[in-house]
Amino acid sequence: MTALMTEARPAAEPWAAAAEAALRARLAGRTGRELEIAVLQLGVRDELASAPPAALSAPGRPVAPVYVYGHTAVLGPVPPPGAEPRPCGHCLARRWQAVRHKPLRDALELGGPTRAAGEPPHLTPFALDALAALIASQAAGSTPGEGGYPLIHRLHLESLRVRSFPLVPDPQCPACDRRPADAPAPVVLDPSPKAAPGSFRVRNLDELDIPLTAFANPVCGTLGAGVARELDAPTTASTVGNFGLRTGNYLHETFWGGHSYRYGDSVRIGVLEGLERYAGMRSRAKATSVVASLAELREGPDRVLDPRECGVYPDAFYAAQSRVRPFGEDARIPWVWGHSLRDERPVLVPEILTYYHSAPLEQRFVQECSNGCASGGSLSEAVYYGLMELVERDAFLLTWYGRAALPELDPYSSRDAATRELVDRLAMYGYEARFFDARMTLPVPVVIATATRVDGGEGALCFGAGASLDPEAALRAGLAEIATDSLHLRRRTEWNRAELKAMAADFGNVRALHDHPLVYGLPEMARHASFLLGEAGAPRPPLRPLDEAYRDPARALRPSADLGQDVRGCVDALAAEGFDTIAVDQTLPEQRAIGLHTVSVIVPGLLPIDFGWDRQRAPHLPRMRTGLRRAGLADRDLEPADLNPAPHPFP
Repeated sequence: MTALMTEARPAAEPWAAAAEAALRARLAGRTGRELEIAVLQLGVRDELASAPPAALSAPGRPVAPVYVYGHTAVLGPVPPPGAEPRPCGHCLARRWQAVRHKPLRDALELGGPTRAAGEPPHLTPFALDALAALIASQAAGSTPGEGGYPLIHRLHLESLRVRSFPLVPDPQCPACDRRPADAPAPVVLDPSPKAAPGSFRVRNLDELDIPLTAFANPVCGTLGAGVARELDAPTTASTVGNFGLRTGNYLHETFWGGHSYRYGDSVRIGVLEGLERYAGMRSRAKATSVVASLAELREGPDRVLDPRECGVYPDAFYAAQSRVRPFGEDARIPWVWGHSLRDERPVLVPEILTYYHSAPLEQRFVQECSNGCASGGSLSEAVYYGLMELVERDAFLLTWYGRAALPELDPYSSRDAATRELVDRLAMYGYEARFFDARMTLPVPVVIATATRVDGGEGALCFGAGASLDPEAALRAGLAEIATDSLHLRRRTEWNRAELKAMAADFGNVRALHDHPLVYGLPEMARHASFLLGEAGAPRPPLRPLDEAYRDPARALRPSADLGQDVRGCVDALAAEGFDTIAVDQTLPEQRAIGLHTVSVIVPGLLPIDFGWDRQRAPHLPRMRTGLRRAGLADRDLEPADLNPAPHPFP
């Protein structure tokens, strides 16, 4: 790897000019058209904060960019004759940097200008011959890769091995940004016939033509360098990947993954989840066009969502912070257009409530997450899954903070053999899987799942949850989470024992998303869940069969054959409880190309999930006081002293 020095790079590297001249000489008469060569170096400047190099814009001539880094050279994309260079060479440089490991990214993005220590040693005459042959082979236009995206080509300069990868345009590239301005647009609950009875998808997973290599590859993957198959997972064929997003000095690592019974399915599910998170973190499909204060917008004709309806932190939190400021009606902030499904009209939403890494820390009066973001084969399908996520987490938080005792369900009453088998498999590894009916004030089945280590050792307690109009699907969703996470929890508790002990002693040390479930790997934390699981050795109430628990038609929305109708039933049920349903379309062009849609669903007033013990909004919202009483699970409204004093364990 080329060493990095903290000095400014010269305007033109002599070795690069020599390599360009050598390539031009080798290509003379071989390309069949005028083609400029630009040899550039990766890893010497912050490509994410820089304008495209002037060398990529030769007037009147297409440019074949050749990027050099360490013992590799990356060619492309070479624009086909007469075509606009999109994605361009700068897209490649930006994508390349985004998948580098944290030390190199920190050096480039925080450490100031860098330069290579010496000239690249691998551009030998033999390597230049290979590069020239590769350029000549692409000059007439190469066959597109997966998804129709142009290919870039990585040449290993020692072995001369070539590997090719599709390059997805970077919507934030200064040269390729074609995003339209954000504007009001209806989110229509289109007719969406289900793929099969009992399904809540309009298409099966294997019907989606997902260009996996374009989204996860080691050179320019949109979602990171690849997908890892967790071959040691004994319960599900789980996969995981991640990408990094810079906000100020902090490089936020975003993980995505899938857990099904086949690795191929888990890879596809994981990539879809990664795209969903990539779409929801920043506005990459549309350019934010409204910046104003709430006070200013209230004077205009448009409806606007007051972010306080979704909850803010207590005053003590802001008083203790030096950088995070509370929301103020006169503060000018970015807004995006959403659509009220209840009122059928556009509504302006604070950008940070839907694009949760869109602003510097100083501008985030709350830190939202992917709660309510979902993808589907139609807008109705995406809204359905976003709504189910909101309902599931609202019910979980009401249960946890309200310390609600819930009816326990019998997993062996499930009609799904795979569900029963997975419960048995968990038992074989020393975990008891238990399931609880967590329906609250809404007629939507919600199931909270727990996996308890039978011998009481480390990796003690794991939680999951699911919501669906089909209780079998809700139970499956919660089971999939605990089946994947519980066995990992043993090792992670052992590895992080000292840090977790500090969290258990002082909940103020529970700061990040993963801290919440991990601290419940400690056996001493299980006492905080005794309201749900009961005391050790105490008799348990009889388990309720699934069919019996969800038989009452007054407490359940019955699934239809069309997802649009299912969503309309959910929206109407929320409206009857006094809640609006707002959807923001976040669909990326690359998602639309494969027939997918992504939305962020917001239901102001439902309890929002937060991570970090000092950043909890749910305990301070009106629904926390009234929800359990309205659900028939408490005989009065709750007081602050009634709430669970321990952080929630939601994964």
